[in-house]
Amino acid sequence: MKALVVGATGETGRRIVRVLIGKGIPVRAMVRDPAQAKEILPNTVEVVTGDVQNQASIEAAIADCTVLLCATGARPSFDPTGPYQVDYEGTKNLINVAQAHNIEHFVIVSSLCVSRFLHPLNLFWLILWWKKQAEDYLIASGLPYTIVRPGGLKSDDTDDRALMMAPADTLFDGNVPRLKVAETCVAALTDPAAKNKIVEIIAQENVAPKPFAEMFAGIA
Repeated sequence: MKALVVGATGETGRRIVRVLIGKGIPVRAMVRDPAQAKEILPNTVEVVTGDVQNQASIEAAIADCTVLLCATGARPSFDPTGPYQVDYEGTKNLINVAQAHNIEHFVIVSSLCVSRFLHPLNLFWLILWWKKQAEDYLIASGLPYTIVRPGGLKSDDTDDRALMMAPADTLFDGNVPRLKVAETCVAALTDPAAKNKIVEIIAQENVAPKPFAEMFAGIA
């Protein structure tokens, strides 16, 4: 297995990279700013320059990779086309290239509440709407996939609350540490029960943790 991580310098993406490295999985990171990436990421990571809006650069980056993990997301800005360009068109480009290269598993970080059009976050240029369109495109592609929908993202890696996993469109509130999102994404790569599923995750207090295999198997 060799993983291409897209969005590797983001707060969630860099944690995905760390977890993959910790599992002994070779990583190639596709980034727009390789100098920044080399400062942020472990030195065992292969860094290549690319942009999700440039399909040729994705072709060059994907090369000998067998799995792809996407942790991209439009940054807050005054550009109303940002979420459309990054979260939808960019993800479509990744999916199209992944299809052509017979990628074995495509894991994407999405969001809770993407199916709720009237959610307040859609006031920010329809960000959830475009994430949902990207999810639908991935499902229709025929690629083996896992869609991870986290609650509000927290950057505290010492947060030891247990992870709760639920099926699509059943969780509408809650938060989760980014590290647990990363661990979920990486666990999905080696668990057959995670394939072709949408999983929603939040962290909970005062509950016993469950192994990933049990949680993935419990999602219909």
